[in-house]
Amino acid sequence: MDISNHAKKAYKKYMPSPESIKGNKNLRFLGDKLHDPNLWHLNRRSVSAAFAIGLFAAWIPTPGQMMIAAAIALYFSANLPISVALVWITNPSTMPPMFYFAYRLGLWSLHQPPPAADFELSLESLTSGLSDIGGPFLMGCLILGIISSIVGYFGIRLFWRWHVVKQWRARSVGAPCYLTKFRDSCRRNSFTYAANGRCPGRPASVSTTHKTLLR
Repeated sequence: MDISNHAKKAYKKYMPSPESIKGNKNLRFLGDKLHDPNLWHLNRRSVSAAFAIGLFAAWIPTPGQMMIAAAIALYFSANLPISVALVWITNPSTMPPMFYFAYRLGLWSLHQPPPAADFELSLESLTSGLSDIGGPFLMGCLILGIISSIVGYFGIRLFWRWHVVKQWRARSVGAPCYLTKFRDSCRRNSFTYAANGRCPGRPASVSTTHKTLLR
């Protein structure tokens, strides 16, 4: 089921346009594959997969995060603009604290001692000393990438389901219970009918001869 028009408008406003992505020199290696319509669809599967891909790629400490996210999105037919946009969570402003946190997490996971007290938090210190801190740093990035990917994937799927159920409930107010298709939709989404035959939330003044119970 598609998301609401409001969400689509927000998507068009804040996400990169198909033209900008297709014209990006870093993504030209994908060629005509960028014209695959599956890469531009907005549905629960493609969006949740895009969040998983983008959030994972954001923690990859290497140039070319956009290309990595785009290639993975192409393989899994995930939404390409969202996959590419999310890698910018890590940018020159956010990289030092995020990657330092990844480094400390890696130290903890590998049971290694913390850095020296005079260690200076900066992007240069993280990159120049990669030979010394590489193991813990990469381990921390891997852990955070996996966690972010899982949280993003299931978080979007849960939010999408909540949004759809909320819409169904709003539409069900006052709807007659003899609508079989709606009743079946209610059953699949844990809706129940009242014992007096009225749909949940239906005004008490509206009567019906139907005494159907949805079990």
